[in-house]
Amino acid sequence: MQAALTGQCNPSTTFRGDRLKLVIGLGNPGNRYQATRHNCGFLAIDEISLSHNIPVDLKGFDASYGKGRIGDKPVLLVKPATFMNISGTSVKKFADYFRIDLPDIIVIHDDIDLPFRTIRLKAGGGHAGHKGLVSIAESLGNTEFLRVRIGIGRPLDKLAVERYVLDQFSEDEMKLLPQILKTASDAMTMIATSGIQAAMNHYNERAGQSGGNDNASLD
Repeated sequence: MQAALTGQCNPSTTFRGDRLKLVIGLGNPGNRYQATRHNCGFLAIDEISLSHNIPVDLKGFDASYGKGRIGDKPVLLVKPATFMNISGTSVKKFADYFRIDLPDIIVIHDDIDLPFRTIRLKAGGGHAGHKGLVSIAESLGNTEFLRVRIGIGRPLDKLAVERYVLDQFSEDEMKLLPQILKTASDAMTMIATSGIQAAMNHYNERAGQSGGNDNASLD
């Protein structure tokens, strides 16, 4: 199996001399979950794919993935083919095979602790119970990867969290989703091209200056 993967994408030749960015979108595979809140990461990868003309149509490493460049930076866009709670398996395979450092791993995921329409960037930290982040942290043995957090808000009924994240966006939310995903894509682009600190200064500071307005991170 390893020989087949090597034939698809050789780390020593594909991006020689460059620091490869590994961009992981978290979600669950299958049509059942396609437009659910928990699949924000997959949806963001789709937006990045379209914006930068990087098709995510290769198969391997327990994922669908695409390779290309954003500006002059080489990137891999990845949608794990496993379910959320074991997505770290795929991330670990990519990180090991391409010898990617933790500061070059960017994980895009939904965040129930942020209001809907809010984007926040983070370097390292905990997982707040997010099963995808738990799996990645356990697989890598470290939490110091980068995150693009897409706020989905909390349900009124705290006992209904699991059902809420696996539900589809409401009709009103769907109208706003394209702009949210564009902002997430732009934020990831700035991380890849300008670094996490510059991106956090731009997106997180703008949100803070708005006094907590949910629209703060949107263009």
